[in-house]
Amino acid sequence: MPKDSGIGASPKRREDVRFLTGRGQYTDDININGQLYVHFLRSDMAHAKINGIDSSEAEKMPGVVRVFTGTDFEGVGSIPCGWQVTDRHGEPMQEPAHPVLAQGKVRHVGDPIAAVVAETYAQARDAAEALVPDLEELPAVIDMKEAVKDGSTKVHDDLTSNLCYDWGFVEENRDAVAKAMDEAAHVTTLELVNNRLVANPMEPRVAVGDYNPGTDDHTLYTTSQNPHVIRLLMGAFVLGIPEHKLRVVAPDVGGGFGTKIFHYAEEAFVTFAAKQIGRPVKWTASRSEAFMSDAHGRDHVTKIELALDAENNFTAIRTETYANMGAYLSTFAPSVPTWLHGTLMAGNYKTPLIYVNVKAVFTNTVPVDAYRGAGRPEATFQLERVIDKAARELKVDPLALRRQNFITEFPYATPVAVEYDTGDYEATLSKLEEIADLSGFEARRKESEASGKWRGLGVNCYIEACGIAPSSLVGQLGARAGLYESATVRVNATGGLSVMTGSHSHGQGHETSFAQVVADMIGIDDGMVDIVHGDTAKVPMGMGTYGSRSLAVGGSAIVRATEKIIAKAKKIAAHLMEASEGDIELKDGQFTVAGTDKSVAWGDVTLAAYVPHNYPLEEIEPGLEETAFYDPANFTYPSGAYACEVEVDPETGHVTIERFAAADDFGNVVNPMIVEGQVHGGLAQGIGQALLENCSYDEDGQLISASYMDYAMPRADDMPMFDVDHSCQTPCTHNPLGVKGCGEAGAIGSPPAVVNAVVDALQSGGKNVTHIDMPLSPNRVWAAMQGA
Repeated sequence: MPKDSGIGASPKRREDVRFLTGRGQYTDDININGQLYVHFLRSDMAHAKINGIDSSEAEKMPGVVRVFTGTDFEGVGSIPCGWQVTDRHGEPMQEPAHPVLAQGKVRHVGDPIAAVVAETYAQARDAAEALVPDLEELPAVIDMKEAVKDGSTKVHDDLTSNLCYDWGFVEENRDAVAKAMDEAAHVTTLELVNNRLVANPMEPRVAVGDYNPGTDDHTLYTTSQNPHVIRLLMGAFVLGIPEHKLRVVAPDVGGGFGTKIFHYAEEAFVTFAAKQIGRPVKWTASRSEAFMSDAHGRDHVTKIELALDAENNFTAIRTETYANMGAYLSTFAPSVPTWLHGTLMAGNYKTPLIYVNVKAVFTNTVPVDAYRGAGRPEATFQLERVIDKAARELKVDPLALRRQNFITEFPYATPVAVEYDTGDYEATLSKLEEIADLSGFEARRKESEASGKWRGLGVNCYIEACGIAPSSLVGQLGARAGLYESATVRVNATGGLSVMTGSHSHGQGHETSFAQVVADMIGIDDGMVDIVHGDTAKVPMGMGTYGSRSLAVGGSAIVRATEKIIAKAKKIAAHLMEASEGDIELKDGQFTVAGTDKSVAWGDVTLAAYVPHNYPLEEIEPGLEETAFYDPANFTYPSGAYACEVEVDPETGHVTIERFAAADDFGNVVNPMIVEGQVHGGLAQGIGQALLENCSYDEDGQLISASYMDYAMPRADDMPMFDVDHSCQTPCTHNPLGVKGCGEAGAIGSPPAVVNAVVDALQSGGKNVTHIDMPLSPNRVWAAMQGA
């Protein structure tokens, strides 16, 4: 029988009660007495000089309280970047200023030029439309390769060029990789694009600033994945507010997918304006505003080469990538195409030599930063597509080629500076063959052909790095913040617990799974554990949620704090039972003396901690509350194998996904139901990238996919029923839960599986198509067929 509580059980998500009944509290639900509203005037040009802004008419309009322009922020700090990359020549990246409101120039469509604060949203919007900016349009640079050519228009006049950095990794491998390429029996080369994406969480971004002149306290309510980092960046680097005078609250957050990690200008604006005006100021993004103000994802152009010897063993990999930074450096943008991408280029394979070159480029587009998977989907897509192409060129089974090159012994130190602690890639691939019924594929292909469709099978193997750590390492790599996590466990006198975590939930089910962990350790009901997060005034300093770090890092901090609680509780229990502390055992909420029938309940011990009438005060202080900070020793490395079957209509190029199977190794699993839901969500987003989604600009820098009329989001009927398995478990060796992370896996493994399947379908139809860039729209597929 399956467990009904604790680790390994699948209780329903407790937070869904309020979410599904409309009782959640999101940032837009927060309204403060006397609040004002702000509307931003955003540039409709990609690149232009600001000669002036006439606000005279706007200032006279009903309800207008104040108009702000860039000049009001002179002396205010720049929006900071949280990661500095050093290039392959040992030089730091070029790091331009990022003003709260544009100063001197606008650099992308959507760049905020001015802001109107008024009594209502409608009044602020109407007055913003009455502003008259004098913009002198300049040539826009959109194409990354054009942007780095000599003489190209510069996005930032004070920089030497549009090249943010030219990164090489591992630089000392460069010549050895070149030699291996020259000496290889076979080299497969592939050029590909990782298309730009808009994250589109269900809840758009919102920010509410409040200021108390009596105490000089600032409060920011915001849709954030890491409120402490927002407090640190905005307080220290933009507005100069001491952290103890700045509270950041992120209540219920309706999805993030990375785009709510970062510190945005709007957050700084409402915090600044609230003090300037003396009243709370609120901003809520419209969906069309989000398209041109939220950080975008992906946007890489890559050439990858795979060298093999005469026995088809991988001998070397070389890549050259152009990575779009957009107009400014978003919080973690520099790390995505470098340390979150280059370090994963080994994949599941024992390739001895790897060299990764990344040129990060400024363009007149919206800034690009982490999006679900952040660097790992880009690495996996390159690697798994070139392996599939190599298998076709060599006329070998793509599964056999992967198996032959799998890493089989652990721990394994890759040539790109990371060490995988555990894994079993053969097990996940074998499980995939079983759940996907790969042996029955040829029969299904014939059925499709009988109905006039071409059927294709695509397989992908992936590995991910989750829970970025340790802080000492990432500090050397350029991170400007630690990547530990914190937890405080407070036990009440009657036995219930409040767990304050520096992690933050925006849909992952933390309130359920974190409670399962604590309840399992103590042996009490999950309902006795309350999870508190999202408020810098209530929880210790934390780093938030992204990179599938919640359980591996945040959960481990909770375990460490709970271990401290249990250790102290055993001291109290030992006193109550007049026994040696070393003889005390805790199971199912009862403290017992080993080898006897003496016992005392959890609730009796917690009551004694707060009512210490019979208590050795000289030995144990009253109360039961502990804090722990957990800094991991390494990343965790979940892995898996995915299979996709598609049908292609040869008349139209339309692609239908008929079957999709995913076999993942997430280490130990706390809540199987939540894990399955995370995989489903990731698969939907990855399939969306592969078939539908594309954020595109024209040559003048106009965003031509600026709404759902032009940006195709996946819908339920675009998805098949997924066959998901996570029974192949090789626990992580360096965190106390043995967990690895699951939140991004589906988005990493699915795009190459889909593209591999479509190429296979076209090949089965007699079309010699070796690659199509995402998204594989009917037009692109049909054009590829005609070109073949």
